[in-house]
Amino acid sequence: MEMNETPFVELRDVNLTYGRGEESLAALDQLTLSIAQGEFVAVVGPSGCGKSTLMKLVTGLLLPTGGTILIGGKQVTRPVESVGMAFQNSTLLPWRTTLANVMLPFEIVRPHKRRLRANRKEYIDQAQQLLTAVGLGKFADRFPWQLSGGMQQRANLCRALIHEPRLLMLDEPFGALDAFTREELWSVMQNLWLAKRFTAILVTHDLREAVYLSDVVYVMCQRPGRIIYNSKVDLARPRSLQTTFEPRFIEIVHALRERISYEHSL
Repeated sequence: MEMNETPFVELRDVNLTYGRGEESLAALDQLTLSIAQGEFVAVVGPSGCGKSTLMKLVTGLLLPTGGTILIGGKQVTRPVESVGMAFQNSTLLPWRTTLANVMLPFEIVRPHKRRLRANRKEYIDQAQQLLTAVGLGKFADRFPWQLSGGMQQRANLCRALIHEPRLLMLDEPFGALDAFTREELWSVMQNLWLAKRFTAILVTHDLREAVYLSDVVYVMCQRPGRIIYNSKVDLARPRSLQTTFEPRFIEIVHALRERISYEHSL
């Protein structure tokens, strides 16, 4: 896929230090990263290297102590609007149906919250179509406790994407699921990205997941975190589980594992 030359997400020499003086802790050091619009990237690395901190910085939930973060050419100085987020736990509201959970962003994200009352049927139809696309069309009226873990995460992805954000942040979204369900949701995630072509940043410990879903995989070193290695995933799309047995897929996974193992040994 051809990418726009101008970065959509850009981090320039970003530092983040918690605390001051002798009790300070450097979480990130001179981290530089450039992501094109419509690109799907994964970030992997040892536990505690700052992967989740990176997510908070990109979305403006944390501000760096040094360096610059840009989204769409604008510096991030506060929480960023029009970002979708999905986490390891589905965080669905238990008192709302699947459909009502998916529609939640329409109630809080501009300009949808101003249009929702007058255009409710249009929004319901949009949510229903997205649920159908991920295999939940018949479960719109079910509550989260009536859904399996995999179904909850499908609904969670729908909620993250329903307002059509330009940027989707994925923090270990499939980490709590069994292997079979996790691999099934890789295909769901890929299909949503192929249809919508949003920019996505995936944080994961699963190297196979990173290679299956992304265009580029970035490796962070141990704290203070920075990007020390990247691997372009030159595998045709759409990918399938059969792709994971191809020599090139295995080669990329092994190279990433070796680089992370080296970091652990330092």
